[in-house]
Formats: sequence, structure tokens, C-alpha cells
Amino acid sequence: MRKKPRAIELFAGCGGLTTGLKCAGFKVVSAVEIDDLAASTYKANHPEVQLVKSDIRTVGAAELLRGKTGTVDLVAGCPPCQGFSRVRRKNRNQAAPDPRNDLIAEFTRIVELLEPRAVFMENVPGIEKDRRFKLFLDRLQALGYQVNSQPLDLAEYGVPQWRTRVVVLAGKGFHIPMPSLCRKQRTVRGAIGSLPSPSRCRNRLHRQITLYSRETLERIRAVPKNGGSRHSWSEEMRLTCHTECDGFKDVYGRMWWDEPAPTITGGCINASKGRFLHPAQNRAITLLEAALLQTFGRRYYFDQHRGRYAVAEMIGNALPPRFAERVARCIARALEKNEHG
Repeated sequence: MRKKPRAIELFAGCGGLTTGLKCAGFKVVSAVEIDDLAASTYKANHPEVQLVKSDIRTVGAAELLRGKTGTVDLVAGCPPCQGFSRVRRKNRNQAAPDPRNDLIAEFTRIVELLEPRAVFMENVPGIEKDRRFKLFLDRLQALGYQVNSQPLDLAEYGVPQWRTRVVVLAGKGFHIPMPSLCRKQRTVRGAIGSLPSPSRCRNRLHRQITLYSRETLERIRAVPKNGGSRHSWSEEMRLTCHTECDGFKDVYGRMWWDEPAPTITGGCINASKGRFLHPAQNRAITLLEAALLQTFGRRYYFDQHRGRYAVAEMIGNALPPRFAERVARCIARALEKNEHG
């Protein structure tokens, strides 16, 4: 039996990337995550992985390897992206001030320590304009990695949502290609269309819905089914903030059944945060629907002790497992090809 390639994950979050790596045949040796809720969720779903619950700036090779010998095949991770996101940047070229922006340097440091055969990093569009990202790519090349960096829309790779991300793949002395496009896009209907209504479901992630005032519920009911928007509201229903601001045109919008969903964010269970209304029902999507649109399995566990919005933040921040698996399979093939010529 061929030995599984070994991976280490940084900024692990609730485990979307690890799920994809495991599905692609990797053995995830260890993972780093500092947040209590994300760490609890990660550990419940991946108990076999050595989870280092610590500030990554204090983590060294000893904690990541824990006495294990041999080559590390892959270091993968998604450094915090909040400061680089379009919303936080307000469409400016510079990243928004956020101390987490500098954590990309810790990704570089771990790569220097472990010298893995391959590197996989994912982040939001906009990071490629930042000097820290450019330093990261330059350092990888200086270490002997062939770097492949491209923005990809995950809807083209089996994820039922429009979600553009910058992907970096780097092989030490060899090229790693991006995954091939899917022949058919997955849709909202395919991801959540078979779910029962929340009131008829025992799953707590689906049963709990966001509650609205009578006035807000009237506005939601007035949004046409299957892709409608707040532009169908009567004059009396329109909010002053929407007339004074030209941005955020999708708030109180409905998803379309037969298209991918919009990008699932930490605000996805709130209709006022984007196009997050259910295509047919008068409510925002549930946590379970958000998780399915992110391609987590129906039985994936999320620690809810900090409430629904904290869970939504975890789900929105995650790398969709289905995409992670597709990328990981490309990496695994490149590793094997490089090893055997």
C-alpha cells in the first residue's frame, strides 16, 4: 500500500481544508488554530489530528512534528483575510489596518522551518496587491519553489457559490497545476433544495432561524421569489439608509434556485448583510444551509456554545471542503509524479 502524503495545516479554523485534504488521501499530521470555538469544532471532527491551540507566532517545528520523522509533503493554510477583503478595503488598493495582516509572514516562517515538498495557500482577491503577499511569493521562489498563483472562482470547481479566491500552489523544484474546471456548476437547488422546512427538521443548525420584526418580515415577503431584490419594494417600504447609500445593492435579496449562491460570509444568516434570503421561503438561510453551500457534510459538527452568529462566522471563513479536495488531488498527483519521475 502506498504511503499517504503528510500535511500540516496552519490557520485551521473549523476544518474545511483538513476535510478536503483527508478526502484527497492526505494524512494531516498537525494543525494550528488559536480560536477556542474553531478549535473545539475542529477537534470534534478531526480527533486524530494533533491540534496545536496556540498563537502561530509562538509555534515551532517541535510542536508541529511532535517527534515524527520524515518529510513533510505539504504545508497548507488560509491566513486571516479580513484586512485584505474588498469590504474592509472599501475598494482601495491598500489593505485595511489589521494586525492579522502580518500573519502571512508566519506562514513563510513555517515553510522555512519545515521545507515541505509542496505549499498551498488560499486568500481573498486583493491580497495579491499587498507587499506582504509579494514578499511571500518571492521567498518561496528563493527557497526553490516553482510558484503558481491565480485567482479562481470556486463556482467553476464544484462549489455551489460564487466565491473568488487567490490560490497559491508551489512545488519544491516542480510545477503544481491548478485543478481543472468542472463540467457543470452546482446550484443552490442541488445543495439545499431537498431540505425540509426548518420547523420540520430536528437538526439544530437548520431548525433555528433568524427572527424578524413585523415590519422587516413584511419587507422580506415583498421580495419576489427566486432571485428577487428589495428594488421591488413599494416607496413606503424603502429604508432611508438604502436610498442614501449606493452600495450593498444585494441586501434583502433572494438567492436563485438554479444558480450558485453568492459568497457565503459570516453575515449569511442575516438578510440585511447580503443576498441571503432563501429562494422561496420568507427567511434568511439557516446555518445548515450555509454549511451545505460551503460543501460541508450534513453531519459536520459545529460548536454552538457562543451562539448562532459565531457559528456563521466560522462557516463563512472556511475553505469549502469540496474545493480543498480538488486542489489537494492536484497536489497529490504532482507529488507522486515528482517522486517517481
